[in-house]
Amino acid sequence: MFAIWFASGIVMMYARMPGLAPGERLARLAPLDLSLARISPDAAAQRHHLSAIERVRVGMFARRPVYRFLFNDDWTTVFADNGERVESVTAEQAVEEARRFAPECRSAAHDALIVDPDQWTLELRRTLPLHRIALDGCNGAVVYVRERTGEIVLMTTAAQRRVAYAGAVLHWLYFTPLRVHTAIWSTAVIWLSAGGSVMCLLGLAWGVSCGLRSPYRGWLRWHHYAGLLFGVFTFGWVFSGMLSMDPWDWHPSTTPTREQRDAFTGGSLDLAVAGAGVRASGGGPPREREIDISSFRGEPRVLVDGRAADAIADDRLLTAARDAMHGAEIADRSRLDAYDAYYYDRDGELPLPVLRVRFADSAGTWLYLDPARGAILRKEERLSRLNRWLYHGLHSLDFPILYYRRPLWDLVVIVLSLGGMASVATATAPAWRRLRRLARRPSL
Repeated sequence: MFAIWFASGIVMMYARMPGLAPGERLARLAPLDLSLARISPDAAAQRHHLSAIERVRVGMFARRPVYRFLFNDDWTTVFADNGERVESVTAEQAVEEARRFAPECRSAAHDALIVDPDQWTLELRRTLPLHRIALDGCNGAVVYVRERTGEIVLMTTAAQRRVAYAGAVLHWLYFTPLRVHTAIWSTAVIWLSAGGSVMCLLGLAWGVSCGLRSPYRGWLRWHHYAGLLFGVFTFGWVFSGMLSMDPWDWHPSTTPTREQRDAFTGGSLDLAVAGAGVRASGGGPPREREIDISSFRGEPRVLVDGRAADAIADDRLLTAARDAMHGAEIADRSRLDAYDAYYYDRDGELPLPVLRVRFADSAGTWLYLDPARGAILRKEERLSRLNRWLYHGLHSLDFPILYYRRPLWDLVVIVLSLGGMASVATATAPAWRRLRRLARRPSL
């Protein structure tokens, strides 16, 4: 297990599970053409008895404009030209969407309608069933189209899948027959990591008690020295890997509560006003790809291709933040144009700038606020900040002084990983020989 974790961890420095980045998804969407729209978002929602809408996205499906309503924590798609609801996307429609999404590919063919997750959709179970479309001439690319809404939720290539098998699948024990049973998989990873942590501590204690002059010979001498050099880092990686599973719910979530989100939205979206925002944003020749409308304090916020026309004033964000925290005293606030130690993303996908508000409450809460959308992007409390260092800090060595200094970070992590693999190899070889001797020993 240790050897697998070290080797796959090196692979994961450069590639994880295949996914569809927000920027790539947006760039591949069809240009938005609202000239065919005949029904307002409000009328479309009323026609299908959709209420308490939290968010609306306006896009294209089957060469027609559509409204996608966030309703009861799931998306519903309605055509904007005739108000019909998309009930079930056919295989032919899914193939056409895949062709439009990846026009550089020679052809597309329907592979399957999957109702149970495969290896690459384990984190997308809420979007099932999915049409799986194979694309020819694009390095074995596969696209997944949601049957209920017509949205493309994932695109993978053969190269990405091969690297993922060598990296994330091995590292996270993401084998489909195990991973589909979430409770069993989680328990297995936690207890394997806990057992590994205990083994590391026992080895470190024994190695230190023996001193720098090793009493062993051969492989075990090398294991003694490798353990003294790299054992602490090995323990840190295995222990922090266990914390990645959030065992025993020891720290709070970084996702804002429903009550906190409601303090910012001010309730459901006013679709009548939102419709005016759609008309104002979608005029002229097709060039935008998606209009995204949400609510801030009861007022629609319109983002076109992820960008807002203006930013929300700090004083309005602070008022919403106080309401979300039941009037807790604000210790300080800062507008961040760059990531800090808790709100960060090496790929730069998380939005900037943000307003960070720190409260003087008993939990030491920090809220990161989006001035474009008017929403809480992240919630940090004292224990979640501790978990950030015990998990991400130890596991990814993402300390600010090192994490953004490449290739220094790469060199440090690879050297430490190879040292850990050396400690594993020097223990495995003599252990294997001993097991072989025991197997050959005649039974009494």
